[in-house]
Amino acid sequence: MNFNLRDIYNHMGVFALGIAWTLILFAVASLAVFFERLFVFFRSRSISKRFASRAGPLLTQHQHEALVQEAEATQGSHLAMLLGGGMKHFLNKSRAPAGKLGPVELTRRELVRINERVSADVRRGMSVLATVGSVAPFVGLLGTVVGIIEAFSGIAKEGSGGLGAVSAGIAEALVVTALGLLVAIPAVLMFNFLSTRADALQLSLDTARSEFMDYLEDLGPQKTAATHGAAVATGPELAARKESRDVHPA
Repeated sequence: MNFNLRDIYNHMGVFALGIAWTLILFAVASLAVFFERLFVFFRSRSISKRFASRAGPLLTQHQHEALVQEAEATQGSHLAMLLGGGMKHFLNKSRAPAGKLGPVELTRRELVRINERVSADVRRGMSVLATVGSVAPFVGLLGTVVGIIEAFSGIAKEGSGGLGAVSAGIAEALVVTALGLLVAIPAVLMFNFLSTRADALQLSLDTARSEFMDYLEDLGPQKTAATHGAAVATGPELAARKESRDVHPA
C-alpha cells in the first residue's frame, strides 16, 4: 500500500501527533527568533550609523550634555545605549565629591557593566535556536522509537508478521525523525548566522567603548573641569560673563 504524507498523518497515533506538533512549534519559535534578531541587528546598525555621525561632532566640541540628550533620544541603538550611559555616568561622577577613584576610572567600570547588558540584549533569544538545534533530532528519534514499538506491539497482538504488517507503522515513525531533522538543521544554520552577526556587532561596540575611554582619558582633569563647567553654565552665568567682557575688554 502506498502512503503519502497526508495518509501517514491521518494514521498517526496520539503520541506521534504530539511529537510532530511539538516539532512544528519548535520550527515556528526558531523562525520567530531568527527574523526578530535580524530586524534588531539591522535596525541597530542603521540607527547607530546616524547616531555616530551626530555624536562625533558633539565629542569634538566637548558638548557632553548634548551627547547624553542625543543618546537618550535615540531608541534602538546599542551604540547610543553604551556611549550615552557612559557619558551620563562620567558627568554625574564629575559633579560628585572626589573619592579614591576618579570619574574616568569609575566610568570605565560602568561601561563594562553597560557592555554586559548590551551583550545580553544582542544575544537575547538565541538560546532558543541552540536548544532547538540540539533537541529536535532527539525529539524526532523519540517519536520513531515509540512508533516502532507500537508497530511491533500490533504484530504481537495480531499474531501475524511480515513487512506489510509493519510498513505503515515504521513509515509513520520515520516521518517523525525526518521532521526532527528538518527542524534542527535550519535552526543550527540560523544560530551560526546570527552568532556571526552578533560577534561583529559586539566587536564594533568594544571598539567604540575603547575609543570613548581614550577620549575621556585624553581630557585630563583641567579639560574635564573646563568642559563640565561649560556644560552646566546657564543663562545668568553666560550673561555675567558677557557683561564682564563688555566692561573689561581684553
